[in-house]
Amino acid sequence: MANWRKICCAVDFSETSRLAVREAAELAGHSGGALVLVHVPEGPTPSAATIVAPPELFESMATEEAQKLEAVRREAEAAAGVKVEARMLQGNPAEEIVRYARLSGADLVVIGTHGRRGLRRMVLGSVAAQVVREAHCPVLVVRSPLA
Repeated sequence: MANWRKICCAVDFSETSRLAVREAAELAGHSGGALVLVHVPEGPTPSAATIVAPPELFESMATEEAQKLEAVRREAEAAAGVKVEARMLQGNPAEEIVRYARLSGADLVVIGTHGRRGLRRMVLGSVAAQVVREAHCPVLVVRSPLA
């Protein structure tokens, strides 16, 4: 098994994301490496949608996302037996995951995939596929057994 020093795991709160966090926590626990969970909220930013929604709505959404990320962080830390950090980033999810992994010196990215195929994948795109193409380091893609 490789000795991963720093693992970056993408979190979007889906079931496949939870599976990816479990896998990343197990790898970090075995290698004694650092684990950082990265969440990039999808959807409009306050600047892009200020005319349609009050700022309080975005603050409430950000608080809720931060609480969910903290809960996942605590679960991962308990599973890994090592300290786990969590980062909330803004922007395009795939680009920000790749950027954070590179700038932080991660030597592995772990990400879940929903396993969409065909037209659904073409229309919706794939964050995991873009991360695999653009990451500077190995990427472990975790797929749901039901996908």
